[in-house]
Amino acid sequence: MSNPEASGSLPAPDSPTTTSVDNALWLLQLVGESQALRVAEAADLLGVARSTAHRLLTALRRRGFVMQDRPNGAYRPGPALYEIGLAAVNRIDIRRVARPVLEQLREETQETVSLALLEGTTVRFLDCAESPRSVRVGNRTGVVRPAHASAVGKAVLAVLSDAELDRRYPDGTLPPTTTSAALTDLADLRAELATIRTQGYALNWEESADGVCAVAVALKDAVGQPLAGLGVAAPSSRMRDAEAIRALAPALVRGADLVLERFRTPS
Repeated sequence: MSNPEASGSLPAPDSPTTTSVDNALWLLQLVGESQALRVAEAADLLGVARSTAHRLLTALRRRGFVMQDRPNGAYRPGPALYEIGLAAVNRIDIRRVARPVLEQLREETQETVSLALLEGTTVRFLDCAESPRSVRVGNRTGVVRPAHASAVGKAVLAVLSDAELDRRYPDGTLPPTTTSAALTDLADLRAELATIRTQGYALNWEESADGVCAVAVALKDAVGQPLAGLGVAAPSSRMRDAEAIRALAPALVRGADLVLERFRTPS
């Protein structure tokens, strides 16, 4: 059987085709690390002409690996790159990594702690450590909720760019929910997401289910992309007001740091 490399059917290591592939992969790495990369910056870092950098970035944008918030704007990580990251997360099994932290938070707060993953415009609860109290929020593993109506969903949505939000809500409308407390307007959601980015956590007061409130934070990877959401849910009758559930946010932030520390050095 003939050797493809010997016959010339594969490019040599220093051929233009190989160089283009290497440059495209390097661009992906640079975009992931910087989170915003302009054509001129890409050209300088790669040591190529701006026209070459623009051609490579345009090809990556067509495939969804990068995107632009506006014409001639900086290039940012696109949905395809994000989805590849999620596939890697699933292989590591974030549930196994996060489980001890869920149990620790359950003991600290005495409320139900959940791990959830964003799927389009919904969140799916991957794992749950249920409260030991007789009156509690039940185990929601496997349950799917509209992202904009749940604390874990809003925490993860707040990490996404405006362009990515537009991709997920292309017609500018929010999916229906089961309670009247949930947001119904995308502009209102954007305003709340801005608040979440500032304060570092999201709240939900009977937006996903009557009688349930929650606080949540996003788990982000080394370059700031969301991996999942970590939340604490409790009966709103016990919390009485939003300030009571808000008081659990610091414990969640500490828990998120522990999950990410375990994620970087899984056993």
